[in-house]
Amino acid sequence: MVHFLHPGHAPRNIVPPDAQKDALGCCVVQEEASPYTLVNICLNFLIANLEKLCSERPDGTLCLPEHWSFPQEIADQFLRMMTWQGKLTDRTASIFRGNQMKLKLANIQKAKISTPAFIKAFCHHKLIELNATAVHAVLPVPDILSGLCSNSWMQQNLQCLLLDSTSISQNSRVLFFGQLTGLCVLSVFNVCFHTEDLANVSQLPRLESLDISSTLVTDISALLTCKDRLKSLTMHYLKCLTMTKPQILAVIRQLKCLLHLDISDHKQLKSHLAFHLLQQKDILPNIVSLDISGSNCITDAAVELFIRQRPAMQFVGLLATDAGYSDFFTTKQGLRVAGGANMSQISEALSRYRNRSCFMKEALYRLFTETLSMKVTMPAILKLVTVGMRNHPLDLPVQFTASACALNLTRHGLAKGMPVRLLSEVTCLLFKALKNFPHYQQLQKNCLLSLTNSRILVDVPFDRFDAARFVMRWLCKHENPKMQTMAVSVTSILALQLSPQQTAHLEELFMAVKELLAIVKQKTTENLDDVTLLFTLKALWNLTDESPAACKHFIENQGLEIVIQVLENNIAEVRELSSKLVTEDVLKHINSLLWSREMEVSYFAAGIIAHLTSDRWLWISRDVQRRILLQDLHSTIQNWTSSSCKMTALVTYRSLKTFFPLLGNFSQPEVQLWAVWAVYHVCSKNPSKYCKMLVEEEGLQLLCDIQEHSEATSQAQQIAASILDDFRMHFMNYQRPSLC
Repeated sequence: MVHFLHPGHAPRNIVPPDAQKDALGCCVVQEEASPYTLVNICLNFLIANLEKLCSERPDGTLCLPEHWSFPQEIADQFLRMMTWQGKLTDRTASIFRGNQMKLKLANIQKAKISTPAFIKAFCHHKLIELNATAVHAVLPVPDILSGLCSNSWMQQNLQCLLLDSTSISQNSRVLFFGQLTGLCVLSVFNVCFHTEDLANVSQLPRLESLDISSTLVTDISALLTCKDRLKSLTMHYLKCLTMTKPQILAVIRQLKCLLHLDISDHKQLKSHLAFHLLQQKDILPNIVSLDISGSNCITDAAVELFIRQRPAMQFVGLLATDAGYSDFFTTKQGLRVAGGANMSQISEALSRYRNRSCFMKEALYRLFTETLSMKVTMPAILKLVTVGMRNHPLDLPVQFTASACALNLTRHGLAKGMPVRLLSEVTCLLFKALKNFPHYQQLQKNCLLSLTNSRILVDVPFDRFDAARFVMRWLCKHENPKMQTMAVSVTSILALQLSPQQTAHLEELFMAVKELLAIVKQKTTENLDDVTLLFTLKALWNLTDESPAACKHFIENQGLEIVIQVLENNIAEVRELSSKLVTEDVLKHINSLLWSREMEVSYFAAGIIAHLTSDRWLWISRDVQRRILLQDLHSTIQNWTSSSCKMTALVTYRSLKTFFPLLGNFSQPEVQLWAVWAVYHVCSKNPSKYCKMLVEEEGLQLLCDIQEHSEATSQAQQIAASILDDFRMHFMNYQRPSLC
């Protein structure tokens, strides 16, 4: 029933960054700390209740109510949210059949839908954009193209098609894009896209932006077909190119309309293409964005000269190169740099390369180094870290380095300036990483260290049941003392935040209680009264709170013998275990603690005696001893100066119901007196919480009964009246018929 909390938690107010120094950070705080829009709330509700709101067709797919109709913008957002939440399937995609939804910008990224479902749901709409990035293999690229080309309107008007990491069946050869004459933007990153496919695509009459990164293209000469209209070319990691560098540069030289060129590469390939490109004076005259990250032999001087010759340049990618460190890159007005030289460059890299794991690892590593001694809250950077974690869930280096960066960005009080929603996302992603990499210990350490942050542990929403399981497993690993202290500390808080039902369902509960008792025994034997012992006792107290299962494990592991030397715990409230406490040694020790000068020790000992003596069946052969204990209990309470005394331990209660049998025990006035004293104690400490709890748990009537009952002692009646006065004062507007 009693909870221990760590005192002195910091205020929960967010201090936003200075907008003049960190405009992006200020924007992120405003966005993350703001409530969701009404449209978002409504669409989330629809998605969560889709099965209930829709009818079912004979083929098992869902159908919207006939009178429903969605405007185009709302329909696009609805589809995007369904895709984001992983709710787009053959069964649910069918709601986009017909004309009730009018889609324009369709996002089915990473969805698992079949070809027939895709064609029926999406190929009759007037789409101008389709994002089919990384859709499941049951919907291959040729089927997507065939479906889109079946709509004559889309043949002429589809402008943007993203097919990154989408599969192609083995029996397919050339991909026929030729009918999609309206295409302006095409991305086939990481697709089995060949040189002949490039020749087909290059003939598209409106093509302006093309991404052929990580494809099987061996020759880019076909790009000359669209040299007068191609404005953006991305060919990162073209590992199969067979052309010589002069041949490649000869093609690029003729692409005079190019505004953006990306020839970045994996650093380990040691590509020299960018090095030779920078030496050319008569190439890319209109370029505004050049990405050469990961390239070999790149120097500040070469890049600076190239940019000075093209003053319209607005971006250069230099991550994983030896460039970007001169003053030129910080003083050049209007130039954005993705690199590793400073926080500005790292931020740009995290944003630009969010979908490329090779560069995300590099940027996160640089960020980790920069944030080792971080003293400034940077919510925008933390947001970018979460994007990287979310986009690369199965990449261990990304997850591990991101977890270390998240730790650097939130410790030493920095979490105070972070919005709760952002911290919640970080924490949930950390636990997702733990599930994906359950045996990587350093990742687990980073997660445990994050949980020691009081702001995260107390204020932030996350799955505390899963967290408790993880921390308890860690607790039993017998790690070094520092990590053990952290695990015990986190356990003590998480135990308080779980319901009794959740605690009972913890598979790790038995081992955790056993391990905690072992720590207490070790500390007691070594006569070490340190912080680990304090946290361990708090953890045991909170775990046994209203949890018969935990109390049973406590008894079975000789918990009484161990803890009786230090502090009593909650097991007196568990009726079926009370008989274990009614022994000569236990009662003698509890009675000695009753007279302790430490107020909280005396209070807790009195509570144990009150609970034990209230059950007459335990004392059939010990009635004299019981009466002596009750007399001592009464005398002790008389010595307590005030019900609002100051205890060094911060005591809270999940419920006041365990007091109710004692409050109604008029045959044992000593027990009743302790109970009414205890209720007054917590109500006077925190009236807004406990006076309300008295109402909700229907305990007010018991206090009214004490006030009016002839067998109640005058002292108990006086305290009960004080509680009711406090209630009236703090809850004037709370109307209850039971209030006397």
